[in-house]
Amino acid sequence: MDAFARSGMLALALVVSSFASAIAQVADFPNRPITLVVPLAPGGTNDILARLVGQKLERKFGKPVIIENRPGAGGITAALGVVRGAPDGYMLITASSTMMALNITIRKQMPYDPRKDLTPIVMTVRTPFVLVVNPKLPVHSVADLVKLARETKGGLSYGTPGPATFHRLSTEILRTMFDLEFIHVPYKGTVPALNDLMGGHIAFMFADIPPALALIKAGKLRALGVTTGERVLALNEVPPLKDVGMPGFDASSWHTIAIHSGVPRDIVEKLAAAIREGMAEPAVTEMLARDGAIPVVSPGVDELRRFVDSETVRWGKVIEQAGLAGSE
Repeated sequence: MDAFARSGMLALALVVSSFASAIAQVADFPNRPITLVVPLAPGGTNDILARLVGQKLERKFGKPVIIENRPGAGGITAALGVVRGAPDGYMLITASSTMMALNITIRKQMPYDPRKDLTPIVMTVRTPFVLVVNPKLPVHSVADLVKLARETKGGLSYGTPGPATFHRLSTEILRTMFDLEFIHVPYKGTVPALNDLMGGHIAFMFADIPPALALIKAGKLRALGVTTGERVLALNEVPPLKDVGMPGFDASSWHTIAIHSGVPRDIVEKLAAAIREGMAEPAVTEMLARDGAIPVVSPGVDELRRFVDSETVRWGKVIEQAGLAGSE
């Protein structure tokens, strides 16, 4: 056998060996614990979803899933941990529309590009919001809130789980719709903001329904309306804001599980299939709807990427119209 033939056979052997190794890597995945990063404080929608997804992955693969809360910087701190980690599939992140679509326009600088550095693999739910106020305030409607805001020197204070969030965008739409002044108080999660709202430190906020639901039912918060165009099952007695003072208003965020963009596609698909399977269980969808989320049937990985890209463009225009582009 001449040198040329030996060289060709060696190259072929290397390709076959590499292919076999890749197949073995996927077949063996996961063979150790998986970390699921949550970019907000415990208790909010992101955290609730992470723990639910973690349970499903543990049951499917028989390996522990470690939930790691990394609040701060509007999700950037958490995202960097994933982006700078090994692209091996052992670190996932609960990535909301804030991280994947809003930050790109609202922040002056980004140390990573979610369009290139992160791959959304599954959409878990859509999240409607509810406009809530401290029940001690003389506010029982959007009109009352607008009246109080106009009478309050410097404007009413409101909370959000971060500057580049649907919570803030919804408030900005309210502000511009009625030409009001508000004072923005950012927190590291929805739950800390709700605690301060109950304590009277802020006047109102747009909140995720799951962590606010029990507080509304107990009378510790007063709900004025939901952000979606239709009523939400968990708060069926609360009308859509578009029907009670904010014409045309209809908004919700969405949540995904994302991963380092360099993770091999076969591992991405294996994880995506496992999460889709777990989230599609009737008991899970019923629980999510009961708690105020909107269950979804997640599209495939490529279609989900196209959806996220389209949302980046759509909400980028809203952010620019609100005067928030590059504001953080």
